Amino acid sequence: MITIVYFAWVRESIGHDEERVERPAPGVTVADLIAQLATRGGGYAQVLSDPAKLRAAIDQRFVPLDTVIGDAKEVALFPPVTGG
Repeated sequence: MITIVYFAWVRESIGHDEERVERPAPGVTVADLIAQLATRGGGYAQVLSDPAKLRAAIDQRFVPLDTVIGDAKEVALFPPVTGG
């Protein structure tokens, strides 16, 4: 199993902070996982249908969406972060 953590409007649209899902097959990227989750419909489809609006972290390290998940324990999905 792997934990997926959602932040900000991603969390609000999906309706929960995190969930545990079956570990993806070898070679699956964060973008692949996002596409798979979007097929669930509802809030998932709404917020995950445009991955360009998302950022990700694997085991608390920022990564591009084309990063292979591998043996990670956690994937976090969130909107772009801005500083001020």
